[in-house]
This record gives sequence, C-alpha cells and structure tokens, in this order.
Amino acid sequence: MAAVKALLRLFSVLFHVLLALFLIAVSGLALLSRAGNLHLGMLPWTGSTLILVVFFSALFGFAAVALAVLGKWRALFLIWSLAVAVFMVKGYFLSGYRFVPGEAGRALWLSVASWIAVLGAWFQMWREQRRY
Repeated sequence: MAAVKALLRLFSVLFHVLLALFLIAVSGLALLSRAGNLHLGMLPWTGSTLILVVFFSALFGFAAVALAVLGKWRALFLIWSLAVAVFMVKGYFLSGYRFVPGEAGRALWLSVASWIAVLGAWFQMWREQRRY
C-alpha cells in the first residue's frame, strides 16, 4: 500500500507541475503579446480577467506544489488540487461548454486524472516528514 501511495503522490506532483507550467506559458504568452483575449470556454472568466486569473492561479498552484514537496503548507496543495478538479468537472461537464469532435474524451481523461491527483494530494497531506 505504501508504494501505491507514493506513486499517487508522485503522479499528483507531476500532474500539477505540468498543469501549472502549461497555464503559466499560455497566460504568460498572452500577457507578453498584449493579446487581451484568451479563450478558455470551460472557465467562467473572459478577456484580460481570464489571462490574469489563469496566470496568478498557476503561480499559486506551482507554489503550492513546491511547498508541499518541501513539507510545508501541504493543505494548500490539497486545496489547489480540489479546486482544479472541481473547475474541470464544472467547466467541462456542468456548464454550457460545447466540445469539438474528439475533445470530450480528452476532457474526461483530464478530469479523471485531476481527481486521481486529488487522491495523491490527500496522501501527500498525511505523509510523514523524514528528518535527517
């Protein structure tokens, strides 16, 4: 069981690091290009508000992962993981979001992966800190 918990913790950290890096890249590019418009239909924000919310949320998520890995403020990582999973399910499946052909399967897998990452964040929360 300890190996499964360790794999789930690793998956959760990798999932959220990659997600945060992707969101920082997308929103950072939109900020730097002064596009003023980023279209992510699964999120409730639009325009420049969306760009800023995605950018600063991704920075927060990256910081939450880093702090959890260092053994500090692990609850922040669990809260971040839950927020991501809830926004994915709500945005993709409980809103008026319209899928393009082939996108629904990817959204389903991404949502399932986010809930698995929540489980890993839960195990990260209760992981014993090693002392050297």
